[in-house]
Amino acid sequence: MRVPRMIAVTLAGAAVLVPAAACSSDEPAPGRAPQAATGTSATPTPTPEPTHPFTGLPGAARRPVLAVKIENTSAGKPQLGLKSADIVYVTQVEAGLTRLIAVFSSKIPAKIGPVRSARITDLRILPQFGKPAFAYSGAQTKMLPHIAAAPLFDVSDSRAAGAYFRQPGRYAPYNLFADTKRLLAGAPKASRARDVGFTFGEAPAEGGTPRKLFNVRYPAARFAFGWSEKAGKWLIWQDGKKNMAAEGGQLAAPTIVVQYARTVRSEFHDKNQSYTPLVHTVGKGRAVVLRDGMAFKARWSRASEKEGTVFTTESGEPMNFAPGQVWVVLAAPKPVTP
Repeated sequence: MRVPRMIAVTLAGAAVLVPAAACSSDEPAPGRAPQAATGTSATPTPTPEPTHPFTGLPGAARRPVLAVKIENTSAGKPQLGLKSADIVYVTQVEAGLTRLIAVFSSKIPAKIGPVRSARITDLRILPQFGKPAFAYSGAQTKMLPHIAAAPLFDVSDSRAAGAYFRQPGRYAPYNLFADTKRLLAGAPKASRARDVGFTFGEAPAEGGTPRKLFNVRYPAARFAFGWSEKAGKWLIWQDGKKNMAAEGGQLAAPTIVVQYARTVRSEFHDKNQSYTPLVHTVGKGRAVVLRDGMAFKARWSRASEKEGTVFTTESGEPMNFAPGQVWVVLAAPKPVTP
């Protein structure tokens, strides 16, 4: 009869002899993880599904970034493609009017428009996206060197003419639309979506004021954002009229960010000698974040043009946005009273 090999184990100061086989079944070999006991199964920790940095929505691919300059007067409405944008920036232009920069990545519509001319503020906003594709139609001659030097892929109507077409039923210059697939084909190395400072999640527990309507005024344009409990979004009005989409329905977003930023005269002006505003989006300032039928006082900061904008509560905590499309309304500074 073979005698089992014995080993000594020190237990509470006493040496005890036990069979070697007794410690071999439950102890892993060096460098190997323990095995689950027979008849049981280990429950793996679920891995959170990645979310898109522009919207906070899960399952969205980080496709190349396409930014498009869009008309925003009654002559150019209804706009096509805005409902699919991840981020929509509202910026002031000449004569106190506004235009939009629609940013796409997670979902890109087939067509977008009306496409209009670029402005100097666009070149201050876009570097945070890396080197995106930028679609626009023309620019002031003095601005062309600035566009050429900017970190972007130029897919304007002068560089990617085959991507543009005139939409029947509209009149120039408000009838220029673009095929987004062809636009991106002209910028095969456009940067993919990356962090631009936004955080998404539950609303702050404190600091919000219930609001059903919030107004933003420009010298020659008026916006109203009205909370719809049914839609779970802020419905958008402009100049007293519903902002309708060409695809159908009223434009709306779960998060509206009213970012108050210093607005000054730039060196550029239009043919009527009306100056082109330059919105300073680098630095620090105040904001109001609209979400869930509430208005939250917030702070914004952006260290450089290549970095995104961070939004915090007044106490310094992250100011989470509601997942989904985000409108960033760049307005001149004013007392912030949600």
